[in-house]
Amino acid sequence: MTDTVSAPTGIATTWHDKAAKLTIDGRPVINGKRVDARSGQTQAKTNPANGEVISQLHLGGQADVDAAVSAARTAYESGEWSRASATHRREVLLRLADLIEARADEFALLDTLDMGKPIGESSTIDAPGSAALYRFYGEAIEKTVDEIPVTPVGSTALVTRESLGVIGIIVPWNYPLEIATWKIAPALAAGNALVVKPPVEASHSILLLAELAVEAGVPAGILNVVPGRGSVVGKALGMHMDVDMLGFTGSTEVAMQLQQYAGTSNMKRLALEAGGKSSNIIFADCDDLEAAAVKSAFGAFYNQGEVCSANSRIFVERPVYEKFLELFRAAADGFQPGDPLDPTTAIGSLVSEKHADQVWECVEEARAGGTIVKGGNRPGINGSTAFIDPTIITDLPADHRLHQHEIFGPVALVTPFDTEDEAIEKANGTPYGLAASMWTGSMARAHRVSSRLVAGTVSVNTVDALGFTTPFGGFKQSGFGRDLSVHALENYSDFKTTWLQWG
Repeated sequence: MTDTVSAPTGIATTWHDKAAKLTIDGRPVINGKRVDARSGQTQAKTNPANGEVISQLHLGGQADVDAAVSAARTAYESGEWSRASATHRREVLLRLADLIEARADEFALLDTLDMGKPIGESSTIDAPGSAALYRFYGEAIEKTVDEIPVTPVGSTALVTRESLGVIGIIVPWNYPLEIATWKIAPALAAGNALVVKPPVEASHSILLLAELAVEAGVPAGILNVVPGRGSVVGKALGMHMDVDMLGFTGSTEVAMQLQQYAGTSNMKRLALEAGGKSSNIIFADCDDLEAAAVKSAFGAFYNQGEVCSANSRIFVERPVYEKFLELFRAAADGFQPGDPLDPTTAIGSLVSEKHADQVWECVEEARAGGTIVKGGNRPGINGSTAFIDPTIITDLPADHRLHQHEIFGPVALVTPFDTEDEAIEKANGTPYGLAASMWTGSMARAHRVSSRLVAGTVSVNTVDALGFTTPFGGFKQSGFGRDLSVHALENYSDFKTTWLQWG
């Protein structure tokens, strides 16, 4: 491994200058204010792309969670937010969106410095997209309607959607602000009070969000953020008797632990978006094989492959297998790692050298059991070993562990198939069911195959498609509940019937 120094030039210098001027606060936000963690524990938070310390992150403990939950319960019961009109909540969420937009560069820098993703993505997609999603749910909550169903003469029944109370939110490090927004925005819109556990690896954008929420008009105590380890803060939320519901995105292993915590505490509700090992099927009747290869590279390597729905298992019909592989290898050239603060960088560093070590172990395992036809290198950049080249692997046996294991890095497995049934069987052959993609020129095949793929989202002639208006989530061990779309409001509210007998 040869270490290289990436010298910032041009517009990259601007982002480096902005980063150097940041003052980053790693303290929790409880009851509307920055406070020191009661635990007294802090951790030097480093930038994975160069090892530099960017903050002292306060690590919460049980006492911090108790304080945050107490603040949330008091704020919820006051009714200032939970009983506010939908129009008022809409106006506040729209103001919050404006504040995020006004400080979009700061949000982008915090996520990039925390977890290594390219600034070109965090500044043009994650930050502005999060602002837009607060607008979406602000507008949506004012347009939801209740029901008056048919009842016997002399009676009227009102069926309303009610907020749940105090909600715990646990989010991952791969899209810190964005995935937090997927949950915080609908939960706030529905009228709940929240305690959010951001990832230790990337807490700062969510902490800033909580500060801006108060400025926007969200009452103190409605949005609390407590950084800390999952084994401490996450468990405390999962076991807490005064948390009514828990929303989570992360690994299947942790999702299963949260189910146990819920069952042994107060039977709190859960919405769990867990792991994935998504497939991408390339049929020989695909209209544009080059487009499929380019999109497949995006689906496998975007965000350093640190995507729960990454299309990392690619199945190619044998007549076009060699041609697709040639095109796919060429497309991977567009995802070479580099300085995350350079807007031209395609993929940045992985979230930590420790995580890169785990991904690298998978690469070496693949090297021993299959063939690496592209990549398989771990360049040192700016003194960091958290970078891995996009890697393409062939010839792994069907029962190999890597066909089942969520690598969470820029690694793709490519396998030929001969029949449609074989492709479907291979695609469905994991414990997960989060996403799948397929490429075909036949509308009949598109409908036939997509109906048999066990996945929360099936993308046809594209990869990993999602949008504000469509629900996102999975089947099997990818969890239950849905993020995005108006359906996400269902996670954070439930029906209440009020029966009026008047005759």
